[in-house]
Amino acid sequence: MIIHDVRVHPESDRLPREEQLAWKIAQVAADPVPVEDKVAEMIVNRIIDNAAVAIASVNRRPVVTARDQALAHPHPGGAAVFGCEPGIRVHAEWAAWANGTAVRELDYHDTFLAAEYSHPGDNIPPILAAAQQTGCDGAQLVRGLATGYEIQVDLVRAICLHEHKIDHVAHLGPSAAAGIGAMLGLPAEIVFQAVQQALHVTTATRQSRKGEISSWKAFAPSHAGKLSIEAVDRAMRGEDAPSPIYEGEDSVIAWMLGGRDARYRVPLPGPGEPKRAILDTYTKEHSAEYQSQALIDLCFRMRRQVSDWEQVRDILIETSHHTHFVIGTGSNDPQKFDPASSRETLDHSIMYIVAVALQDGVWHHVRSYAPERAQRADTVRLWSKIRTVESGRWTERYHSIDPATKAFGGRVIITMQDGRVIEDELAVANAHPLGATPWQRESYIAKFRILTEDVLEPNEAERFLELVQRLPTLGTDELLRLNVAVPPASLDRGRPGLFG
Repeated sequence: MIIHDVRVHPESDRLPREEQLAWKIAQVAADPVPVEDKVAEMIVNRIIDNAAVAIASVNRRPVVTARDQALAHPHPGGAAVFGCEPGIRVHAEWAAWANGTAVRELDYHDTFLAAEYSHPGDNIPPILAAAQQTGCDGAQLVRGLATGYEIQVDLVRAICLHEHKIDHVAHLGPSAAAGIGAMLGLPAEIVFQAVQQALHVTTATRQSRKGEISSWKAFAPSHAGKLSIEAVDRAMRGEDAPSPIYEGEDSVIAWMLGGRDARYRVPLPGPGEPKRAILDTYTKEHSAEYQSQALIDLCFRMRRQVSDWEQVRDILIETSHHTHFVIGTGSNDPQKFDPASSRETLDHSIMYIVAVALQDGVWHHVRSYAPERAQRADTVRLWSKIRTVESGRWTERYHSIDPATKAFGGRVIITMQDGRVIEDELAVANAHPLGATPWQRESYIAKFRILTEDVLEPNEAERFLELVQRLPTLGTDELLRLNVAVPPASLDRGRPGLFG
């Protein structure tokens, strides 16, 4: 990897494009280095993962809304929409919108956490949609996805957005644009402009993940993916972009991130270096914020030591800065203790998650968030006794660049009314590559079957699984069928809007 020093430059510097981060990203995208087999295998896993969570959410309201909007923009020869029959095609940017929302709705796909946090699987819907509309084959799609993951992960390693209250999808616009450029074999000049346009239009505040969290949390990445497709289209037509988008006097860094004195050290593959970043990402076994994954597993282990939850006096969670301040009591969000809160808010309340995991010993993507579950009186009482604190040890492990040290868990200390103390800790989730039961291909397939068994016809599930596992060798026609369809009569429709 080459470490690039990125900072704001005055306009008088006339910073050459070769020294701009967007150009360096474009060069990575344009590098025709082969995709390693292990990377291609992981890409297959993540497409299975995305399809599982998308189909499980196919009739949730935000997904229905996004799908209805997409179906109002039909385009013969366009891209497929999750849940719909193969013959239904829409404009690629609208397919990215519908499919990205379906993937993100349950907050149940892959993750990468470093200086910033991300769901790099959000790259799959826009890149796949662009592939289907432009007649790409499986090998081209694999190349594009390897690049999309690489760029997003490398940006996340180096540039913190949430510190400045910018939503994490600001790294997704550039990564998806770069991935589409790599897939289509576009020259660096075009990718350079597309990356800059995509970043310019995908910066937004973090209010979408604060307070009463709304359905926009599901729409945010699909919006970024949609805009990235549009940015590539404009760049291919010869349009340019605000530049330097990262380093200029009025750039993203200058006014939205660290400011004129900030320095970011961004790692990117050198010429001829394979794109392996997807191998550093990890998916979720449980449908909840990633920082809760290890704590859910820990609660399953600890619950056997408590026979009466009414006898609990206090539960303290020692964890990282991020967990404490974003999904813990350090957020100062009263909604995180409100039984009437939305699913999106409960998903971002580690106090709620720990209470339910301790009491139930299981976690379900629907039942664990149901209003009757959240409002159960004994759960509310236990929930109110839970608090978090930041631990320097866990913060240091969260930010470690050493994969063997990096961790997203914490220590749970349960104090009983009689003074007895029960405590334990877990650094990484069981499904993590370094966890107790690291996930392999069969784990992704099992998740797919569990989440889709009541939605998909068995023949359709098997067709998709057989097809996707041949991804690198798929032809253009086969790639058009890399979609999962449910019986048409089972698809809900939402309220009408401007698009019908």
